[in-house]
This record gives sequence, C-alpha cells and structure tokens, in this order.
Amino acid sequence: MTHLTISIDVGVEAGDWAGEDELAALSRRAVDAAVARLGLGDAGSELSIVFTDNEAMRVLNAQWRGKDKPTNVLSFPAFPLSPGDPPGPMLGDIVIAFETVKSEAELEGKPFDDHLRHLVVHGFLHVLGYDHENDTDAEEMEAAERAILADMGIADPYS
Repeated sequence: MTHLTISIDVGVEAGDWAGEDELAALSRRAVDAAVARLGLGDAGSELSIVFTDNEAMRVLNAQWRGKDKPTNVLSFPAFPLSPGDPPGPMLGDIVIAFETVKSEAELEGKPFDDHLRHLVVHGFLHVLGYDHENDTDAEEMEAAERAILADMGIADPYS
C-alpha cells in the first residue's frame, strides 16, 4: 500500500519553541510514524500544526471546550471521521502549548521532544477520528499511540 502523503504546515505563533524547521522535522517524523502504523492509503492530505503558548491555548480551550484554562494539545478536525475512515484532502489543525508541554515533560521525567512527539501523534489521531471519551475508545486510541510511539523508540507514555 502506498502511504498517505501529508503536507504539514507548521507555524510558530508564540512560546519559547525551537525553530520552525526543527518543529517541522519533529512533526513530520511523528505523523509519518502514525501513517505507517495505521496503514493509511494515499490521499494527498493537508494538516496544520500551530505551536503556541498557554495564554493562546487558554483562549482556544475556553472558546471551543468551555474550559478556561490551558491544555497541552487541541485538535480541530476539518471533517468528522471515525477511526479507519479514509482521510480527505483537509485533515484539520493541531494546536500545542509550549509551557504545558514543558511542565508535563518535567513533571513526568520525560524528554521534552518525546512528549512533544506524543502530543503530535495524539492530536493527529484526533483529526483522524480517534477519541477517548469512553473507556473503549480510550483503549483503542491509547493502543494506537503506544504502537506509534514504540515505532519511534519512545517509551509507553501511559505506564
């Protein structure tokens, strides 16, 4: 099977992030690992990943989820999908907050880049229709995350 080709638009909006090229390479590796693990066919899709800070994330989280606090990652699928559905040309947007990623990595004793790759994968799975609103869906999503991260040599984030 030819793997899905995804154009990734990376933007640094705010926060003490590394350079855009480094973030693009990290994002590409995480998305490519997910595409390979999930066996997605070629659809020529587009994805946007925005790297920002806690304040911008707090505003988005309040506006879209009714939670007036920052979070690590938010995903905005362009179209509703269910896991296993073929993706269309537009996948959607992933937004990641620097301070939250940094503090979580430090608190959990994880390398920053490993935690960031996990969150890119997590956000990517959301735009593909995965969710964790109930135990069954959470188990499916976490199993996919574990496998994708293992393919990149990253330890199980849930153990």
